[in-house]
Amino acid sequence: MASLKEMRNRIGSVKSTQKITKALNMVAAAKLKRSQEQAENARPYAQRMASVIANLAAGVQGADAPRLLAGTGEDQRHLIVVATADKGLAGGFSSNVIKAARERINSLIANGKDVKIIAVGRKSRDQLVRLYGDKLVRTFELSEHKTVGLHSAQPIAELIAEMFESGQTDVVQLFYSQFKSVIQQVPTGAQLVPAVIEDAQATESATALYEYEPSEEEILETLLPRNLTTQILAALLENQAGFFGSQMAAMDNATRNAGDLINALTLQYNRKRQAQITTELIEIIAGAEAI
Repeated sequence: MASLKEMRNRIGSVKSTQKITKALNMVAAAKLKRSQEQAENARPYAQRMASVIANLAAGVQGADAPRLLAGTGEDQRHLIVVATADKGLAGGFSSNVIKAARERINSLIANGKDVKIIAVGRKSRDQLVRLYGDKLVRTFELSEHKTVGLHSAQPIAELIAEMFESGQTDVVQLFYSQFKSVIQQVPTGAQLVPAVIEDAQATESATALYEYEPSEEEILETLLPRNLTTQILAALLENQAGFFGSQMAAMDNATRNAGDLINALTLQYNRKRQAQITTELIEIIAGAEAI
């Protein structure tokens, strides 16, 4: 059984840990508000961009359609982009995204597809390099910049576009965590290339007729690469908000668990100390009676 000194040291150690988790909880809560606002502000822009592309795509057919919209006509080479966080202490935030990506990657490999991977964030790199080291093309670390912004998404979009244009991939899919609330982040897979035109957006856009100058094809050639960057940026902002929400919840749980452990250790310490004092009193009384 541990001595009183060892128990005091352990209680002090848990108290120090509790201070750290409480501080991290407060920092995550402060950063979450701003990150949540950024993610929510990016959604209408991304949705409007998709709506405009749907309107333009309705007037483009066959061979005139840009390759980012029409694709290569094949489904053999797949590029999987996995976006997680650079840091940990956020529960299962990164692991949930990686798990969803692994299921997709394993399914593609089982079907005989050629798979390449881009890891965004250190956590995805550390896990995916052990499992699919020969398939990992490149890693992007978000901590290279102070904040997530266009400068974070642009290099990723340029690499995707370069690999697609050079014939290294036919389909590109992005896995990230969609922010729902502080306690709910949903691992999501979205197809980036060929661009997906949702029926609801196409139907809504079809109610208005426009004449474009230049042509729809020329506008799409310029707009689709920008849309690629926009979709990646929106996903990274969702990821950032989800990370701070998950970290805040994880540190709050850790702080409460540390408090429970401190109470349990303190109770155990007091009982042991009381037992030791009682034993010493009995020995003193017994000695006095013997004299």
